[in-house]
Amino acid sequence: MGSRTYHDPLHGAIRLEHSDPAEALAIDLIDTAPFQRLRRIRQLGPAFLTFHGAESSRFTHSLGVLHLARLALQQLETQAPQLAEHRGVLYAAALLHDVGHGPLSHSGEEMYGHHHESWSGRLIREHPALRSRLDAFAPGSADAVADLLEHGRYRHGAIKALVSSQLDCDRLDYLLRDSYSTGTSYGRLDLQRILAALSLAPDGSLAIHPKGLMAVEHYLVVRNLMYRSVYNHRLNVVCNWLLNQAVATARRLGPGVVVADAVMTRWLWQSDSLDLATYLANDDLRTGYHLQRWAEEGPEELAEPCRRLLERQLLKATDVSDVNRETRLQLLAMARTLSTAAGLTPERCCGLQQRQSRGYHPYKGGLRLWDGQQLQALEQRSPLVQSLCQPTELAWLIHPTEVSDAIRQSVREAVREAMGEAMASARHAA
Repeated sequence: MGSRTYHDPLHGAIRLEHSDPAEALAIDLIDTAPFQRLRRIRQLGPAFLTFHGAESSRFTHSLGVLHLARLALQQLETQAPQLAEHRGVLYAAALLHDVGHGPLSHSGEEMYGHHHESWSGRLIREHPALRSRLDAFAPGSADAVADLLEHGRYRHGAIKALVSSQLDCDRLDYLLRDSYSTGTSYGRLDLQRILAALSLAPDGSLAIHPKGLMAVEHYLVVRNLMYRSVYNHRLNVVCNWLLNQAVATARRLGPGVVVADAVMTRWLWQSDSLDLATYLANDDLRTGYHLQRWAEEGPEELAEPCRRLLERQLLKATDVSDVNRETRLQLLAMARTLSTAAGLTPERCCGLQQRQSRGYHPYKGGLRLWDGQQLQALEQRSPLVQSLCQPTELAWLIHPTEVSDAIRQSVREAVREAMGEAMASARHAA
């Protein structure tokens, strides 16, 4: 019956055999239009404006997740051969976990307000090409895969964990792939040791053998570093802010002012009632085309953020994480005042972006060590992992280049003042 091989820059040859029913299912799913659309969705959204090699697609990533899921299941099957009956659901879930992504991946979720998990579940349940192939493989497979991706529910805990947990195949692939494509060195994982350490706890859930502890610690540190250096890079923050500004402005101006084709019209002004075909019709190509049209023909308040993105004339972002929220708002007000004095429109060039980051969450798919006798939470065994459980608040003040010197001087003074107050408080407490 033949085979098919995908030559991956990270994993080498990913070979799928038609003679294996679960792999044949994967081949059939890959050939569907919803999955092929992922070729037109950038994995890292607008990050290519910061890291010029960040051009990888969700298609490529999804194939990598399938490959890692297959390797992980092979390891677990040596301990529990009965897990083989879950191959079809696991392979399909690994392959389709991102099928619901909108344009520019996670940036698109912020721009348009859609969650890819919900759309992945809906597409699998309702799109004929996906549902028919899954249910032809085994009745009920479509609903099982959709529930796993949308709600994190599946009857076998280890299979669920390979798809969604603190150490799932999605995270393993995107850390490796994003590090490779952005030219950073943080994402180098001891993948073979991690996979070899996968085990089953007495209750059938996924566990880690203690021999893999350091490899998993390294993986969690790598993930933390990748968020700090790539995913939360200050210029990524600026790009996402500009994209959100463009879409919000287009929506506010309305269809009488903004040029949009039939698909984009639905996405902008009827977003809560998209059908499957209209959802799938928007991708990086269509969104990029509209950004170009708006930059050329739109009103200035819409054209400006689009031009900044297309010509890479980005705003600046200054880290204000070390000052309190009241001070951040004061700095934002200062940036707006200075921008007005410089002849700029502050609403178009000044903003404040804040978020929390956590390197490890023990209550969301937390990991456990199992040596055959003792079951122990990972953070209880590892002080390093325990330190990653603490949330970190991140904040950036977005402002134009014209006011950078004054803003950054004010930020330095605010940070020194905050440090002085903290030291005084510590001395008083002592």
